[in-house]
Amino acid sequence: MTDTTTKPADLEAARLLLSRLGVNPADPLHESVESGDGKPVPTINEWIPVVAGLVSPSTAASYGSYWKKAEAAWDGRRMDTITASEIKTQAEIVRRTARVRRNSRGGRNAAENFIAAVRCLYKHLVNDQRIDDRNNPAIRVTKPRRNPSTRRGLANDRLIELSDVVASTGNDPELDALICRLHVETACRRGGALALRPRDLDDKQCLVLLREKGETERWQPVSPTLMRHLLAHAKERGDGDRDGQLLRYADGRPITERRYDYIFNRVQDELDWAKAMGVTAHWLRHTTLTWVERRFGIGVARAYAGHADSGSDLTTTTYVKADITEVAAALSALTGELHPLAPA
Repeated sequence: MTDTTTKPADLEAARLLLSRLGVNPADPLHESVESGDGKPVPTINEWIPVVAGLVSPSTAASYGSYWKKAEAAWDGRRMDTITASEIKTQAEIVRRTARVRRNSRGGRNAAENFIAAVRCLYKHLVNDQRIDDRNNPAIRVTKPRRNPSTRRGLANDRLIELSDVVASTGNDPELDALICRLHVETACRRGGALALRPRDLDDKQCLVLLREKGETERWQPVSPTLMRHLLAHAKERGDGDRDGQLLRYADGRPITERRYDYIFNRVQDELDWAKAMGVTAHWLRHTTLTWVERRFGIGVARAYAGHADSGSDLTTTTYVKADITEVAAALSALTGELHPLAPA
């Protein structure tokens, strides 16, 4: 039988050989782990700032809080050591500890957003060839099934009630009424309204340039009345910078998303039905798009909403695209005002 016992003389000979080769036996324990093509695999602390600089500012803002949660959970860990089960476990923690709001849905959205934020980190890790896509743990974590939205279009009498509350209460009803009319006429998202600049107003054609999620841009018709109020608002509250934010407080400060919280908390305090349903600004988008779809069809409604032409299971929409004149016609019917781009 062969004796496999390591003898002191053998260990000394091995140390002598490594010494002559200039190798420290402890070095391999401290070398950075590299990917297959030689690129080092970063820790989560190192990688989050890199990805934050690669994505759009809006994406970085949306995922920022979830990246902080991931960093707190896996502080100092290399990205290739985090497992799918750990991501799933952390998503469940995020779901259970999500802040309870009036429109909360059991933390499902928080868990979904957490998984999306982690997937974003790994997607760029794969793109940078730091890990192989087959070793991506985030894609093996299933997102929670999204429940159907409870939002729907408001009846006309309730929209009038809401508008009356907005225009008659609060510390700046003029600003709040302008914001709500902008959302009703354009069906824009909050990000689109907050991103508006004075240079985005085309008063000759009564158009506003909306820049919304996914870095999309579109010219959206507005009524002559709304255009006059937007121009007056820019003149009275703006600082002369055509590239600055359009919507501002009376003292010239740009508004933020907190203004929307203030408006719709007020609406819910005044209207029991609004509180029961958790009405927010996005309900105005649903209201307008539902009205347009019922009267002008899905093609015009999709164009009005600024929805992408691809990625839909409604194949027919490929053949029934609407142009800006049809959107202008729908707006004219909605507001009762003629629009320069609407067919006669």
